[in-house]
Amino acid sequence: MIVTVTPNPSIDRTVTLATPLTRGAVHRVRSVSSEPGGKGVNVARALTLAALDAVAVLPAAVNDPFLTALRATTVRCHPVPVAGPVRTNLAITENDGTTTKLNERGPELDAAALQALTDCVVRHAATASWVVLSGSLPPGVPDRWYGDVVAHLRDLDCRIAVDTSEGPLAALAESFGRAAPDLIKPNAEELADLAGVSAAHLESAVAEGDPEPVVAAARDLIDRGVGSVLATLGAAGAVLVNDTGAWLATPPPIVPRSTVGAGDSSLAGYVRADVAGAEAPRRLQMAVAYGSAAAALPGSALPTPAQLDLDGVRVVPIAPAP
Repeated sequence: MIVTVTPNPSIDRTVTLATPLTRGAVHRVRSVSSEPGGKGVNVARALTLAALDAVAVLPAAVNDPFLTALRATTVRCHPVPVAGPVRTNLAITENDGTTTKLNERGPELDAAALQALTDCVVRHAATASWVVLSGSLPPGVPDRWYGDVVAHLRDLDCRIAVDTSEGPLAALAESFGRAAPDLIKPNAEELADLAGVSAAHLESAVAEGDPEPVVAAARDLIDRGVGSVLATLGAAGAVLVNDTGAWLATPPPIVPRSTVGAGDSSLAGYVRADVAGAEAPRRLQMAVAYGSAAAALPGSALPTPAQLDLDGVRVVPIAPAP
């Protein structure tokens, strides 16, 4: 079983425009879609579409419309009751795939709800192969929470992935000594923040065919205890670094439609390949195939296995581990 944890789930409402977004202008909407989301929920949805056993752990009131929408996708979920409604996030996509996001903060979790969520995660992790902790933290949850949960899970027989940003990511990095996960999935900006370098420097280096700055930044995290770093780099592909080597994957050509859920799909692809026993290059290939397929879909749609172009993803070794 794969457990995904989404502390701040959302209804993801995607508006697609027929023209480029202009501040202060009136726009005609081409299409609108709404899906149950949040990063961990997206991972669980993608894995469920691949017929894997996934369960989404999240806070939500028992009568929240979010749960009705999630159960309609056939994703198994275990909600932890809270008082406030699940937030709604708005994504505005343009013809070229450019996406502008407006994310609400979410309902506040009090101490009792947070403890119930933590206990639920630990209980489900006892029988899980992977626990995927994803997304922002809602009001009332301290930035250190991801690190605390990873520390709780370290003695269990499961692998742990974390995909977050800003304060929670920085707090997790500070706790690597006691709570280094098996996998983190930063994008270029997040990896740059962790390494103290420029995101533009990392992205431009990869675009020019030089992934070494990304590898160096990721290698620093490996040295601090992280098992693997999957750095997603948008149209440039992704880099995977672990204690045995580093690999670069370039995506197949696509027509981008929406980036909503693309990173979450990449993480789902990696986990799917790992539970099938794939080696590191194949896990990276699957991750990039999933992310590319998601970016080619409208709104917050997530890809099925039939929509992947695995053969179109080129994986090359960069260097063995030092």
